[in-house]
Amino acid sequence: QVQLVESGGGLVQAGGSLRLSCAASGRTFGVYGQGWFRQAPGKEREFVAAISWNGWITYYADSVKGRFTISRDNTKNTVSLQMNSLKPEDTAVYYCAASKYARMVDATTRPSDFGSWGQGTQVTVSS
Repeated sequence: QVQLVESGGGLVQAGGSLRLSCAASGRTFGVYGQGWFRQAPGKEREFVAAISWNGWITYYADSVKGRFTISRDNTKNTVSLQMNSLKPEDTAVYYCAASKYARMVDATTRPSDFGSWGQGTQVTVSS
């Protein structure tokens, strides 16, 4: 089982930037895909971004494409989400997640493929 701890959330004005980080411990980090999801009040959790175990493949939700960038550092057991040009609709609790499956050929975006989740970090974008 892997433990995930997010950090970097906060309050920012529209158009601003934030960088979320997720620190992993408890198992070999570098062979599992990682993802970011978010949940706004009254809405279901939604996919934001995913990265393969080796960092070669990334996927983004259409709503964040071109504004957000997911990256990972397997030497530091961390995955990050750089968020630029933030909009009020990006306001949500952001969750880091780790894939259940090692060395998948592709990155996964399905919540059911992620077996470990962080506690979440709040991102609030004011207009």
